Amino acid sequence: MTSPTALRAADATAGGVPPRGLPRAALTALAPLVWGTFYVVTTELLPPGHPLFAALLRALPAGLVALAISRTLPRGRWWGKAAVLGVLNIGLLFPLLAIAAERLPGGVAATLAAAQPLVVAVLAVAVLHERLSVWRLVWGLVGVVGVGLVVIGPKAALDAVGVAAGLGSAASMALGVTLTKRWGRPAEAGATAFAGWQLTAGGLFLLPLTVLVEGAPPAIDLPAVLGYLWLGLFGGLLAFVLWFRGLTTLPVTSVAVLVLLSPLVAAVLGAVVLGQTLGPLQLVGFGLALAAIVAGQLPAPARPQR
Repeated sequence: MTSPTALRAADATAGGVPPRGLPRAALTALAPLVWGTFYVVTTELLPPGHPLFAALLRALPAGLVALAISRTLPRGRWWGKAAVLGVLNIGLLFPLLAIAAERLPGGVAATLAAAQPLVVAVLAVAVLHERLSVWRLVWGLVGVVGVGLVVIGPKAALDAVGVAAGLGSAASMALGVTLTKRWGRPAEAGATAFAGWQLTAGGLFLLPLTVLVEGAPPAIDLPAVLGYLWLGLFGGLLAFVLWFRGLTTLPVTSVAVLVLLSPLVAAVLGAVVLGQTLGPLQLVGFGLALAAIVAGQLPAPARPQR
């Protein structure tokens, strides 16, 4: 586990990732890369009309497996903290994403979710008492524009409930990752245990909601089994272990911007697997989003001395 001295050093680089932290940042980036497969897996393998059931299977089994592996439960105040983080990072996030995806074109939903780095940049001031970074805000906006160019089609339509859900998903995860950074990780908990606490809490939050909204689970065939296994083992267990491991040891604004990788991966898979085309404007958007991701790992330029 990274020492407190290393944690302070990571945060002291004006929000950028120190050179020794780049391998950790690369591992953390695997999480949003895997999350980017969610759209293709959902549309091609899973039964339609049961997004909450898919979210439940993505969270609760993975959380229980992580708890069985780590054999570590929260202590004292961490029961409440783990519950709050689990609801924000998983329990609320997944339903809000599902509502946005159902009521909006996928590109619009993805662009709204991509606003998360902007929200994190503001919350870092209010919650972590960091100095407001124009560098982070500008590159966060560039990232949103880039994602928008990649995924929003000419027939995009807006729905008030869908827009609210999309913005709510960005706010929920942004607050979750910011509080995760503020509270840190208890010394007795490794990354697997920490992810297990939150996945289990989020899954338990989703369980009654899924039953009330969707009722009985759908019929599950072999492709669906493979899809649920992928979402649970890789999109749930592995991805969140890597995500929370990076989040507690790297600058929060640098980690947050990595979320932009998810819609980019979804667009690439849409072109490769579903035969969707990427035009010149989308390629420009790709370049802008990738530039924002890279800039998010760098320290902000020093202000000129007067």
